Amino acid sequence: MKIKALLVLLMAVVLSACNKDPQQVVLEGKTMGTTYHVKYIDDGSVELPKSQEVKAALDSILKVVNDEMSTYQKDSQISRFNQMQEINQPFEISPDFAFVVKEAIRLHTATEHALNVTVGPLVNLWGFGPDKRLNKVPSAEQIAERAQFVGIDKFTLENNILTKKVPGVYLDLSSIAKGFGVDKLALHLEQYGIKNYLVEIGGELRGKGKNLQGQDWRIAIEKPELVQGAATQIIVPLHNLGMATSGNYRNYFEDESGKRLSHIIDPKTLSPIEHNLASITVIAPSTMTADGLSTGLFVLGPEKALEVAERDQLAVFLIIKNGDKFETKMSSTFAKLTEQK
Repeated sequence: MKIKALLVLLMAVVLSACNKDPQQVVLEGKTMGTTYHVKYIDDGSVELPKSQEVKAALDSILKVVNDEMSTYQKDSQISRFNQMQEINQPFEISPDFAFVVKEAIRLHTATEHALNVTVGPLVNLWGFGPDKRLNKVPSAEQIAERAQFVGIDKFTLENNILTKKVPGVYLDLSSIAKGFGVDKLALHLEQYGIKNYLVEIGGELRGKGKNLQGQDWRIAIEKPELVQGAATQIIVPLHNLGMATSGNYRNYFEDESGKRLSHIIDPKTLSPIEHNLASITVIAPSTMTADGLSTGLFVLGPEKALEVAERDQLAVFLIIKNGDKFETKMSSTFAKLTEQK
């Protein structure tokens, strides 16, 4: 009888654990010059570490990403590569670093060369790099001098080895690294057995499963007003997908004549983009891919971006500024994804 009673008690404990009310855990911190936010649902189906332990692990992962790919850290792998002047000199990088560069090269082709991670010398020259010292438009001579270092063909990647073909090559992965960081955190959460989560770094997101109300994670795309918190434009369900947005309506400077210059440099014109695309949102299987695509497609402008999106069945949502008004367009893939017609 005692054994039977003990078995009944153990079964009751197990059933109680399985029937635990789901709880949402929220973690946040700073990384990559911005902030990160993580939400996940603890439903009791697996035993999870304490939230403090999860946060410590996520912070450690993000530190490694920064140590490898941050141009703002002078001792990071990418900074040491950028500072190197030797050509044809093998420079070993981490597998993650190589993985991101490989995807950047692929997206360079997918965006018709609009995404170019060697455009850093021009980004810095126009005042949007780590120094941010520009107060006037650079001269044609300055632009031409930096342009000789720009081009995917100016470096090589073989396995985990980078080499420079010209000494001034400067890699800048800011257009894709945040997305990779989001994916990295998401995959770590999955290793715990977490099936429902939402991860965000600096506006780039990845969601999987359901929220605390049992619904798909739903993300609002805001109108491109200068003041954050403006009225939302559209609601996007994010189920096992990544999302990234690029725009020029917040990060810019004005030249001496008062002209607003975007922080996004067109590698073809070697200057800030000037079209009327206010923002573009891309949804893709990984946030890294969405991040890189959003930058490259934004450079292309509204017409060409939509053309590429339809050709390659990409899910994109565009907000276009016409005078004092905004209009929206979306690819057919985005429309199907969000059930918008």
